[in-house]
Amino acid sequence: MRPMAQVAMVMNLDKCIGCHTCSVTCKQTWTNRDGTEYVWFNNVETKPGIGYPKHYEDQERWKGGWELDRKGRLRLRSGSRVKRLASLFANPDLPSIDDYYEPITYDYDTLLKAPAGPHTPVIRPKSALTGKDTAITWGANWEDDLGGAAEHAGGDPNLASLPPEAAERVRFEFERTFMFHLPRICEHCLNPACVSACPSGAMYKREEDGIVLVDQDRCRGWRMCVSACPYKKVYVNHHTGKAEKCTFCFPRIEAGQPTVCAETCVGRLRYLGLVLYDADAVTAAASVPDERDLLEAQRAAFLDPADPAVIEAALAAGIPADWLDAARRSPVYELAVRHRVALPLHPEYRTMPMVWYIPPLSPVLDAVSDMDGDNTDPDDVFHAIRDLRIPMEYLASLFSAGDVDVVAGVLMKLSAMRGYMRARTLDGTVADDLLTATGMSGADVERLYRLLAIAKYDERYVIPPAHRENAAALEGLGTGCSLDVAGGPGMGGEQSTGNGTGNGNGKIHLPLSVLPSRRNGSGS
Repeated sequence: MRPMAQVAMVMNLDKCIGCHTCSVTCKQTWTNRDGTEYVWFNNVETKPGIGYPKHYEDQERWKGGWELDRKGRLRLRSGSRVKRLASLFANPDLPSIDDYYEPITYDYDTLLKAPAGPHTPVIRPKSALTGKDTAITWGANWEDDLGGAAEHAGGDPNLASLPPEAAERVRFEFERTFMFHLPRICEHCLNPACVSACPSGAMYKREEDGIVLVDQDRCRGWRMCVSACPYKKVYVNHHTGKAEKCTFCFPRIEAGQPTVCAETCVGRLRYLGLVLYDADAVTAAASVPDERDLLEAQRAAFLDPADPAVIEAALAAGIPADWLDAARRSPVYELAVRHRVALPLHPEYRTMPMVWYIPPLSPVLDAVSDMDGDNTDPDDVFHAIRDLRIPMEYLASLFSAGDVDVVAGVLMKLSAMRGYMRARTLDGTVADDLLTATGMSGADVERLYRLLAIAKYDERYVIPPAHRENAAALEGLGTGCSLDVAGGPGMGGEQSTGNGTGNGNGKIHLPLSVLPSRRNGSGS
């Protein structure tokens, strides 16, 4: 057992209203510079929909993430190192600017300096790449609230994995169906494909907290990280030609503060906390043959922070005692492991993502009402869960590699929690039938309810600050949140000696056992 700590996030999709406050504040903090006009470290997608960039979930097209070879070993879907090197200058698996959108500006002088006249002056959008007039035909939120759904949603890659009758139901009744919002950031995976695909070794995963970053000094703009990331959350700054990605607001994390997207979230749907995992178990967990077993394999790699043996091993590994205390109070561990209601996004990519989601429940209760049922009756609710207009298979294709029972079980727990708390609040009764149906105790239900419904700030964000003795090591990460760094904020600084074991100060130890070895700074 080799314990390591990872900062992770859970998002409760039942609370997301699609206001994009998280996207805007992230944009203003990190990507409001030249060259990042189309870069969204945080974006909010409407599902069903094709997402941003277009069809990013179609790994048959983009070859992102990992797969197993004939011997059951992990390998990048983008191919061997030789294949990647051969395609450095002509990568067929790289999204084009049309899959994002062409960054634009406007000829403001035309508007500001126009002479007086009978007509209002008009300015046209101009490409930030070519300087020529262009047309706006796509954007990061083009499908927002089903806005572009009539034209594009039928191409949702998740529909292709559904049985034909289920996919047809989604399309045929699309205007009547529910939608939900899916906020997305970099997953800061335990088994990041982007790190392994980088030829120059610029992508790295921090040993202290698992945050995946880009060393701007080492980045050469090969863009293999863009191809390898199945979530397409690595972008290229078209001004500098270098890769940039979500930093998990690491300067704030080091100060014990939540990320900007979490801090400003209107719906209070984000939870931040530490989880402990066994680094020696990651490779095996990501290599299980059946994709539907990946979720449980990842959960099994997490360590119980209250286990005395884990505590002893973690302290011996140099994890501070206050970090262990934070791991014991972690809302992420509570939701993902203890209560098992949070699920990873596309576990079948085998990257072992560390941003998890609680599937939306509200549409289930709406479906019960439409059936003239009682949304507090477990029989009515559990039946409706299996009979949604958006098939349960669709949610399963997002969060459980197609395992419908996993998603149904989560929604049954959440609906049982609501029914139990409603009965207790109205007349003080204990709905034992609900507890029996889900296998939860009354204490479990109330603990889950407090976390999801009424948790205070310090319960939603349990983030231990970096230790003062690590300050010299962390100082090498650049200028923090400054926005005036030419290569991009919070990205710079030499991080590693390139020998695969770090720089000797306990700061960066790359690679982890899960990653191919990095020698002589040559990448993976």
